[in-house]
Amino acid sequence: MMDLDDLTIFRTVVREGGITRAAEKLHRVQSNVTTRIRQLEDKLGVELFIREGRRLIVSPSGRVLLDYADRLLALADEARAAVGDGTPRGRLRFGSMESTAAARLPALLARFHAQYPEVQLELRTGPTGPLIAEVIDGRLECALVSGPVEDVRIASVPAFDEELVLVAPAGHPPIASPRDLCARTLLTFEPGCAYRQRLQAWLASGEVVPERVVELSSYHAMIGCVASGMGVALVPRSLLAMLPVEDSVSIHALPPEFALARTVLIHRSGAPGPAVRALVELIGRG
Repeated sequence: MMDLDDLTIFRTVVREGGITRAAEKLHRVQSNVTTRIRQLEDKLGVELFIREGRRLIVSPSGRVLLDYADRLLALADEARAAVGDGTPRGRLRFGSMESTAAARLPALLARFHAQYPEVQLELRTGPTGPLIAEVIDGRLECALVSGPVEDVRIASVPAFDEELVLVAPAGHPPIASPRDLCARTLLTFEPGCAYRQRLQAWLASGEVVPERVVELSSYHAMIGCVASGMGVALVPRSLLAMLPVEDSVSIHALPPEFALARTVLIHRSGAPGPAVRALVELIGRG
């Protein structure tokens, strides 16, 4: 049968890109790592790597196992923390929407680090959809996403309330409805972004179909493209206040049903680990 040590070795070989670097990372000799990988393949009856000379490429079966390895090792970490003395320590894999990470997290994480110096935070940013999936799969312990999240596997607590505003090129006439848009190109993140879904819902409320959707990877790029006249974007006002927009764009309010968004902290249902509980308490204290 597989054990956690097997999975740790396998995952390290994948992450480090080969036996040599994995052996250094694990403080093992290369022959031991090679043998353990071969033994794991024999146990499973599949090849986990495609071998091209001295180069290792993860096989399709290896990619399936890697997903399970991430989840099983995360559960093992959670179990060790749960039966410990309750002091937050160790690694906390934490996800956040990019806007929340920029506008809300610096002060929060500074307080968290000051109170719990034994916790090593690993922050990953991304859209709401993928972050929820990573919490469900165990690749993240918790994440700040746009709520509500309707999934029995997920528990959530309120974190921040945001006002979303429409950002259009400078000098754009007032926008009271989607039909007032001069440029109907949407500048947004990938489809899993909750704010993108709100923007599209607002357009649909006015029976307006976007001419084009341009997917970007950052708010800085988004605002720059708006300023150049490419299209419009939906941005939290708290983030916009931090960006050097000045008079390069125009800002337009939306109806409350589209503008008001609550950010929630999510984690897997059940008893969270000490570090997640500490983060929940810190957010609750404001």
